[in-house]
Formats: sequence, C-alpha cells, structure tokens
Amino acid sequence: MQAVLRERIVRRTESYLLGVLVLLSLLLSALSPAFLTLENAFDILRNYAFLGILALGELVVLISGGIDVSFMAVATVAQYVMAVVITRYAIDSVLVAFLLPLPVGTALGALNAVLIHYTQVHPVIITIATLSVYYGILVFVTGGTWIYNLPASFFEFSQLKVVRVVDDAGIAHGLSVLTVLWILAIALTWFILNYLPIGRKVYALGGNPEAARRAGFNIFSIRLFVYSYMGFLAGLAGFVQGQLTQLIQPNSMVGRELDVLAAAVLGGASVFGGVGTAAGTVLGVLTVAIVRNGLILLKISSYWHEVVIGMILAFAAGVTAYQGKQRSRRMVRIDVR
Repeated sequence: MQAVLRERIVRRTESYLLGVLVLLSLLLSALSPAFLTLENAFDILRNYAFLGILALGELVVLISGGIDVSFMAVATVAQYVMAVVITRYAIDSVLVAFLLPLPVGTALGALNAVLIHYTQVHPVIITIATLSVYYGILVFVTGGTWIYNLPASFFEFSQLKVVRVVDDAGIAHGLSVLTVLWILAIALTWFILNYLPIGRKVYALGGNPEAARRAGFNIFSIRLFVYSYMGFLAGLAGFVQGQLTQLIQPNSMVGRELDVLAAAVLGGASVFGGVGTAAGTVLGVLTVAIVRNGLILLKISSYWHEVVIGMILAFAAGVTAYQGKQRSRRMVRIDVR
C-alpha cells in the first residue's frame, strides 16, 4: 500500500516541480547571496501575484481542452475602465476600484466563449482575433494615454502587509495583500475544480468532448463558465497589476502571454485537455518567477529571458505529452488484464 502511494507521489508533476524548485533555489543561492533572503522571497510572491492569477484562469481553460491568448488584452481593458471611472468621478474607494474590472473581464471572457462555441473555430484563432480587437479598440479610443492620478486609497492598499517579519538587519518585510489575493484565487480555483459539479464537467469536456456530449452535458454552458472565469480572473489580475505599477498603461501587459502559458503547462496542465491542478500551476508560476529572478540577479541580458522561458515552455509541453502517452499505455495494460 505504501509502495503504491509512494509510486503515485513520484509520478505526479508537482513532485518533479518541487524537486526542480529546490535545486534551482540551491543553485541560485550559491551564485547570488541576494537570492535566499526574506526581502527577495516576499518580492517574488508580490510581483508574480498578477501572473499567478492569470495562470489559474488559463489552467481552467486548458483543462477544458481550449486555450485563451486574449487574457492580457482583457485584463488591460478591464483595468483601463476601472482607472477611467475612479479618476473621472474622483472615487477614492479601493473597494469600488476592486469591483469595477471584474464584470468587465467576465463579459469579455463570455464573448470569447460565445464566438468559440458558435463558430466552431479553434479557440487559439478566436482569442488571437479578440486580443487584437480588444486591444486595438482600447488604443484607438484612448489614444494610448497613460493614467497617473490614481486616488490615495489605491496607493495605500498596495502598501498593506498582512504578515510582518523583521530580518537579522532589523529591516521589516511582509506578505503583501496582493499575494493574499493570489492565494484566495488559488483556493477558489482549487475548490471549483475539486468540489463543484462544474469542475468535474470541465475535466470531462477536456478529457473526451464527445463522451461529455453523449453524457448530456451542456457544452455551451461549460465553455461559457470556463472563458467567463478566465475573464473574471483577468479583471482581478488587471486590478493587481495596477496596484503594482500605480499607473495605467494600455501597452504594459500585452506581450507577456508566454509567461502565463509556460507556468500553466509547466505545472502539468495538458494542452490536449483533461489534466491539470491548481497546485501544479502555482509551482509552475514559482518556477518561472525564480528563473526570471535568477536571470536578473545574475545580470544576464533581458534578451535571453524570453529564450529561456520559451525553452521551458517547449520542455514542459514535451514532458506533458510524454506523461499522457505513459498514462494511455497504463490504461491499455489495465484493460487487457
């Protein structure tokens, strides 16, 4: 019994990733004394909350057998709408700023679902098109104008620390409230995928769409949930990114899709659907974050960063495909017996 349990743990993607994270951390600690510090750890968790939230949305889309590359444009539009409303009407309330981008992102995600379902065109084509449309309309309407004059409460919220720790030098560091938002998104995604009927339907659709249809599942409602949830998290990520930068730029997010896809796929989400976990995605985000952080600390040219992330994505997709073949072989062996 223990041997079977041990074998299952070893086969899990999360186990491999945890080992990689430990090795990477040891290597970077040896190469740079600035890596293994409380300040750096809290900074990584805070700065990657934005990408971590988006990766959770992409995880749900990948599990359903789809893909979404328009999330950065959705987050940008939702964020810009929030900034325009709170600055034009002088709304000094972080709660209003938090709530505004969520319905905007959800509506744009739902539009993606409608287009994908009724055109039956591959999701990557539809979401590339909507990325261009959402982003293009935003830039045309706004003229690419940056928004600086955000209210005081917007800045004060970004400085909140939930937990404070003092290091050996007497300097206080802490767990940012933005990291807490990421943790809440992790808990929500984990709960949906593991305990709600819609979560099991998402896995069923990604695992075998024809079987899901014959079982009587409403495919449109599942897709509507999946892409709306991606849009909802994109709206939340837009709010978090605005908190990090304290200014709103229409062009600050588009182009960073590769990091999110790399994190989700690296965490074990299959590009063929039906596979993936919230825990694996979090480890994937942390791996991408530590790799980028290490490249910066080692002062390696930023031109190489995208090359490294691209190689990680290719490697992760290869490992996922290999694991899928191994699972298929084991299932065939069980059927024969």
